[in-house]
Amino acid sequence: MPEPRETAVYTHGHHESVLRSHTWRTAANSAAYLLPSLKPHMRILDIGCGPGTITADLAELVPDGQVTGVDRAPEILEQARATAAGRGLANVGFAVADVHALDYPDDTFCVVHAHQVLQHVGDPVRALREMKRVVRPGGIIAVRDADYEAMTWYPASEGLDAWLDLYRRVARANGGEPDAGRRLKSWALRAGLTDITASSGTWTFATPQERAWWSGLWADRTLASAYADRAVEGGHTDEAGLRGAAAAWRAWGAREDAWFSVLHGEILCRKEA
Repeated sequence: MPEPRETAVYTHGHHESVLRSHTWRTAANSAAYLLPSLKPHMRILDIGCGPGTITADLAELVPDGQVTGVDRAPEILEQARATAAGRGLANVGFAVADVHALDYPDDTFCVVHAHQVLQHVGDPVRALREMKRVVRPGGIIAVRDADYEAMTWYPASEGLDAWLDLYRRVARANGGEPDAGRRLKSWALRAGLTDITASSGTWTFATPQERAWWSGLWADRTLASAYADRAVEGGHTDEAGLRGAAAAWRAWGAREDAWFSVLHGEILCRKEA
């Protein structure tokens, strides 16, 4: 097999404003489509585990099994280990890995899971082939990704329209595909998977607390994260443009009638036995 060529750069980085979102994620709010398929004995690979909150939830759901969380960023794995240790979990471990070339034998895992990963990789079809390779016959590949173009909100905001256009341009310049959710089934078919169940799920932010949290983390991410640096360094906007986008987020979040929904594509693929 030729060496993989990672052509994508992770758009968000691991600024506090990014981790504010990632550590909010749970198996219940981010992997509900997978949970009915889990059995207590299963061995699970969680790709792109980040700070490990979903990974730890999965470990609790397979008490007689084992969960391995992997990520390309070694520094975030320290936080993932702390998350698991803080919850007293003995059936979870972590390692550095590249989804394009996983360092595991064929037919190793009962479930391979990836949440918000394929939108950031250089070759999502190759990534799915690797996931297929390391899952056992009869096992499950579970993937969920947001679809940025399908995000919707109220009230209308020219500032948020400009933010979304900017984000999608920056993500694509980094080698990713921000509208990954709608493409998951197509990518899975191209990867040679045939038993595919496609679905969708949403996050919705509407209460005062939800609006403040969601608008605040995106305003901060727009000004201070790796995304902000890449937006300016890539010539997509300037500091004034970033400040305008952040202000639009805060103005939206202050509206009593504000509502925001994030659409995610989901696929459950069973490897042929």
